[in-house]
Amino acid sequence: MNPALSVELEEFSGSGPLTGFDRAETTIAIEQTVRLGGKRQRAQAAARALTALASAECAVILREVELQGTVLFFEYVAALEDAELLEEAAETSEKLAETVRRRVAAGAAPPPEQSRADSATASARADAVFAWGLVEQRRYALAAIWGQSDPLFNTAIVEDSVVGALADPGNRSLHPQVRRAAASAAASRAAADVERAEAMPNVTFTAGMRRFEETGDSAIVAGVSVPLPLFDRNRDSARAADLRAQASQMNRAAVEARLLAEQRAAIAAVTAARQRLSLLEDTALPNAIAAFEASMHGYAVGKFDLTTTIDARSALIDTQRAVLDAKTTLRIETARLKSLIGDTPFSGE
Repeated sequence: MNPALSVELEEFSGSGPLTGFDRAETTIAIEQTVRLGGKRQRAQAAARALTALASAECAVILREVELQGTVLFFEYVAALEDAELLEEAAETSEKLAETVRRRVAAGAAPPPEQSRADSATASARADAVFAWGLVEQRRYALAAIWGQSDPLFNTAIVEDSVVGALADPGNRSLHPQVRRAAASAAASRAAADVERAEAMPNVTFTAGMRRFEETGDSAIVAGVSVPLPLFDRNRDSARAADLRAQASQMNRAAVEARLLAEQRAAIAAVTAARQRLSLLEDTALPNAIAAFEASMHGYAVGKFDLTTTIDARSALIDTQRAVLDAKTTLRIETARLKSLIGDTPFSGE
């Protein structure tokens, strides 16, 4: 604690002989309180613990922002890939409409099929236009997370990777939330130590000089004061601090248990997303492509009707979009898992 300077002026401006300052006594003294019981060291330790807690809280916020940015990036990539897919689908629809136009002109197909094909083409083009609008929305949302009002990028590339062995849940101790819980527990313990130390009284020493104006003499004054802990021994505050420290320790265990459960749930989500993507890419998509190509060829030579061809085209688009959705889900769930095991979402394996 800092020393205190005190100035006292006595025996002045009274009545009779004490009128004026002729018999005044002036005392200038310095008081210094000595904190016993290791209060200073414990207060310093508590301050360091609070600093560590603030740093851990910043790390948690940073990890959350990193994950949010990763998700927004993958959503932007998904919107971009979906727009490109629908643009290609619109071009395919135009090719189909041209085939229908030739068949109608040759008298091999009824005129209403031309209207139906043109309607399907217009609908496909409208879907593509809407998808490109969504790309712009996602682009601005992604740029906003780092404070950029006017995005300077127009495309994105993703190099998909696989989490080795579906990650090790034992790494949960590296997660910022665990570090924050540990720092909170340490700060609570340090605060409890400070409260317990307050039970020890402090000693205040006083030393100074006193001047007697009547005689011009001076003398040294000194004193020692110690508070008597008769009514307040800080027991209640110390007990409350101990309870808070116990609660913080229990919270750390709860955070570790919750994080482990979230990690296992994330592993299950990544596993399911991989299996879904594998089935779509290995079985559903090749069959949808083969069915559409066969229907296009069959319609061109008059073996299939337009309904079969349009249905096959719609089924192919739905399958392709399902593949894109599965890829996006796998990317996001993998990023969540990497974040949960204490890794940054964009870091390599």
